[in-house]
Amino acid sequence: MNPAKLPPIRDIKPPVQIPDMSVYLFWGLVIGATVLVAALLVFLVRKLLAHRSRNREKEYLEALHRIDWSDPKKAAYAATKYGRLLATDERRKELFEQLLPLLERYKYRKEVTPVDEETLRRFELFRNVCDESV
Repeated sequence: MNPAKLPPIRDIKPPVQIPDMSVYLFWGLVIGATVLVAALLVFLVRKLLAHRSRNREKEYLEALHRIDWSDPKKAAYAATKYGRLLATDERRKELFEQLLPLLERYKYRKEVTPVDEETLRRFELFRNVCDESV
């Protein structure tokens, strides 16, 4: 058969227009992802700024100022804990190392005597040096 002699096709309908939503889906996904990333960045920045605003050294220094020496055992433990956290430079480390043996007399015992003047003077000196550097 010769292709030129074929009868015309009459049953085929014209092409149907199919609605194309892919452009809208693409832009919707792009905008949604952008909003999600922006919200995540805002959350992280706020979290970092909130964490950065708290100065831990100031909190430790305030805890040193709040120590009540009427209970020597509890005060010695608190002074050791916060003093160790504040002893970061050479001067403070040296003063803390001098204070530590004096505080050891009030820890690890069932009955303790009232705090002597030498321990209180060393503690005040350490606290004053911490005040100056923080």
